[in-house]
Amino acid sequence: MTDSAKPSSGAVLGPHALNLPNLITISRLLLAFGLFALISTGDYWLTSAALFIFAASTDALDGYLARRNQQITVLGRILDPFVDKVIVCGTFISLLEHQGQNDSGVRAWMVIIIVGREMFVSSLRGILEQQGKDFSASWSGKLKMILQCLSISVCLITLSPDVTFTGNELLRNGVLWLSIAATVWSGAVYISRGFTLLSEPAA
Repeated sequence: MTDSAKPSSGAVLGPHALNLPNLITISRLLLAFGLFALISTGDYWLTSAALFIFAASTDALDGYLARRNQQITVLGRILDPFVDKVIVCGTFISLLEHQGQNDSGVRAWMVIIIVGREMFVSSLRGILEQQGKDFSASWSGKLKMILQCLSISVCLITLSPDVTFTGNELLRNGVLWLSIAATVWSGAVYISRGFTLLSEPAA
């Protein structure tokens, strides 16, 4: 769901909150925990990749349905970004366990950058929105999300022993580094924008 959309009025946990978009968001959270369990086994890499791609794709679906059916709620605005961060950050953290011979390519410093960026930007957004200022998602954040999802998918696929082609490690590392660069760049964009808004009077 877009950050700029206005939620409907009423109690946050009223009957209207249990709508289809929010149920899809909750199902994405459940899929995330299933994905983490699959990754921890050290097998089923192609299944894990397919599950991640499917779960990540539901993010666009619930946002589309919420806007089309005018079902944007406060609960949805809380859950949607939270679940997105759980599935992306959680998958990167889970991939940290797989290093050495069957290497995911993910390193601790990469995860620190990804998680740190999300925590800082989320805190900044909370302060700004409390002051009534618009800190909605920008295209740099959306590009970051796409590249992170792409890098996770590539990492999962290349971990499969059934996927053997020349240059798969080079491809994996290239996409990973690109996603980290996009994470740092988008974070800098958000921080610059946020500090500019903080220097202005509250709405």
